[in-house]
Amino acid sequence: MSNPSLKAIILKATLPVLIGIAVVAWLFSRDFSISDFQRITLSPEAALYIALALLMVAGREMGMMWRWRILTGRHLTWKKSFRVTMLCEFTSAITPTTAGGSALSMVFLSREGIAIGRATSLSMITLMLDQLFIIVMLPLILFALPVQSLFGFDARTFNEGVKIAFWIVYAGVCALGVALFLGALVCPNSISRSLYRLFSIRWLRRWRPKIEKMGIDMAATAAELRRASLGWWVQAIAATFVSWGCRFLVVNALFLAFAPMADQLVVFARQLVVWTLLTISPTPGGSGVSEWLFTNYYGDLLGGDTSIALIIAVMWRILSYYIYLLAGVFTLPWVFVQRRDESSAQ
Repeated sequence: MSNPSLKAIILKATLPVLIGIAVVAWLFSRDFSISDFQRITLSPEAALYIALALLMVAGREMGMMWRWRILTGRHLTWKKSFRVTMLCEFTSAITPTTAGGSALSMVFLSREGIAIGRATSLSMITLMLDQLFIIVMLPLILFALPVQSLFGFDARTFNEGVKIAFWIVYAGVCALGVALFLGALVCPNSISRSLYRLFSIRWLRRWRPKIEKMGIDMAATAAELRRASLGWWVQAIAATFVSWGCRFLVVNALFLAFAPMADQLVVFARQLVVWTLLTISPTPGGSGVSEWLFTNYYGDLLGGDTSIALIIAVMWRILSYYIYLLAGVFTLPWVFVQRRDESSAQ
């Protein structure tokens, strides 16, 4: 990869940071006061819960790494799984969340020695498992809580908009989950045939042999996955639920640190709404949208105390977003070394 490409990546990483800072500054100027800030004390108990939030961040990544190990049949070492996970998180942070890091995981897997067709199938499986978590979690939450806990907290237009948007996106998540299941496990040949026809176009024909090889690998991987044992699938699903569960519990830990009076089950449940809506965020990594949505959506659990909501929102974004931009700084050099080695070998 050339230096201009590195500059482009740095630019993409800078843009969402600037967007996030601008929105946070606007929210602080609108809702924050020094007197409110002075009421906040960082007690030893609060510090303990912040440490717990950090532990949940580690649990989120361990779940992702565990899943890569399972899906690749232990082909990836823990070190390689960590590298793939961090690159996925970084690309999620610098691209609109509709694209996300999972969509690029096939590239990172192929750089770790996984055939591109197999990497494509495994990437589809990870996306399917992520959709499965969201699909399954909603009925479980509605079994434990009344729907008013998610949407009945205010009659404002904002909250009605959240409710409508959530149900539309949730329906889309269900449809995508079914499509991924069919594409990755039931009829991968249909996908490979469609790609083959696409790459039969004259200016794409030069890549057709690679696409044909990828289709063969996808079909072989699908056959392998269909033969996988129940225990294998249980482990893959468990790793997914551990990762997403820890992702949600980061916010619970922060609420325990700064607003322990809030209903922790509702705090957890509302994360499902937040993360579901962020899948359609048009900004890189959900920058700006995340901070604004979180502050407004969780405000009623804090008795309308927007200052506390802002502090929790900022800390949540640091732990769920900004640390992955930093992680990318340490992980990206591996990509450039790989590219340089490949260029030297050719």
